[in-house]
Amino acid sequence: MDLLIIAGNARSLIANRGDLVKDMQARGLAVAAAVPTADYLPEVEELGIEIYPIEMGRTGINPVHDIKTLWSLYRLIRRLKPKAVFGYTIKPVVYGSLAAKAAGVSRIFSMITGLGHVFTTDSSKNRRLQKIVSLLYRAGLACNRKVFFQNPDDQQEFTQRGILRDASKAVRTYGSGVDMDRFEATPLPEEELTFLFIGRLLTEKGVAEFCEAARQLRSEAPAVRFIAVGPHDPSLPHSCASADLERWKGEGCVEFVGGVSDVRPWIAKCSVFVLPSYREGTPRSVLEAMSMRRPIITSDAPGCRETVEDGVNGFLVAPRASAPLLEAMKRFVEEPALVPQMAEASRALVERHYDVRKVNKVILEAMELA
Repeated sequence: MDLLIIAGNARSLIANRGDLVKDMQARGLAVAAAVPTADYLPEVEELGIEIYPIEMGRTGINPVHDIKTLWSLYRLIRRLKPKAVFGYTIKPVVYGSLAAKAAGVSRIFSMITGLGHVFTTDSSKNRRLQKIVSLLYRAGLACNRKVFFQNPDDQQEFTQRGILRDASKAVRTYGSGVDMDRFEATPLPEEELTFLFIGRLLTEKGVAEFCEAARQLRSEAPAVRFIAVGPHDPSLPHSCASADLERWKGEGCVEFVGGVSDVRPWIAKCSVFVLPSYREGTPRSVLEAMSMRRPIITSDAPGCRETVEDGVNGFLVAPRASAPLLEAMKRFVEEPALVPQMAEASRALVERHYDVRKVNKVILEAMELA
């Protein structure tokens, strides 16, 4: 086996690593993946690679459970004897790297796809957790040959904190890239101006700010439409409160669709894509909307700010506040000609930097698998 991917979850393996798997297979590489059983999806088998379910907690730090995860990964890697191991998200990065090193794998790679809620929320509890997570990351990344970062802010933070002590290991990618053929440019809707949010309904995704801005703008421009696509899972850290969700639904300003298997029809319905997230690796939903030729409003925050040239293909707004978001939305209401103008700029930006083939080429060359 050439490469074992240790996935954060089944859905991300399909959506975010699927094109990378295809490119590896096209080069004749034998690829397999370890996927947590907690959110296993049968569709993952459609990738056409061997899938190995493993027990891995989705969130939190539990020493007993995490030691079991480390032991399970070690046994799996010893059995499969891959030439290289590649993990993404914190537990696959930390425990996958440590297990691979213990199993004698010399070519270990990781991708930092964002720092998660531990680093986006400032509290005494999270500050303590940050120290623990930083130590875990440091131990895992010390085993790595290369570490891929999806934005410069995460790379800088890891080097400044001493999490990644050897800066020469860092490789910058433009997110995970986007398949520009699958997310092809589509005509803008001719009906009412529509703002679309896609993401899990988490506080750190900025869903509350989106709903508040929608409520205020709707009072001034009642014909404008607002849609939120994404699942609500109260068990996730920082999930928006169920009471808040019911209140937003009751206000009737935002249409809540829930989770969908294909976001393309919803992006096609929108005029402007909005993601007021507090921090990302690189938001895939934004890249998909850009590829489909949509202007973007997103946060001037790590991972998000790289996707927008402010005033060219959209607007950057201060995170954690609805007022700047409201002002950016108003610009499109007051100057509708900005929509087609910025739509073209979004597609052009994707072509320059975010085409998945270009991103995968960087990854494969750094892994010496090209």
